Amino acid sequence: MQSSYAEQFQRDMGCTEAEWLGWLPVAMGQCVWQRSGHTMVAIIGQGQLNVQWQVMPPRVIALMRMPVLRVNFDFQGVNAGERYAFMRPFDLCMQRGGG
Repeated sequence: MQSSYAEQFQRDMGCTEAEWLGWLPVAMGQCVWQRSGHTMVAIIGQGQLNVQWQVMPPRVIALMRMPVLRVNFDFQGVNAGERYAFMRPFDLCMQRGGG
């Protein structure tokens, strides 16, 4: 887990868009949010979070192909404590593990 989150950052996630959309309602918790196409806007305190995603070509390692979803996070008017309080449970929900 991260100890802080910048106002704007980008991630490449190893999931399909369908998986992302399936996890998103749970990850958003009690936040009021709305999706339109490949974007989502959430109200966080007195500010908002704008998220955009784009399906990228799969990452290929030998015979393995991993889906890649590039996700851009843009917090506006959300302080560092509020960003952390939102992103920590969001990340835990979106976290994938293997074994």
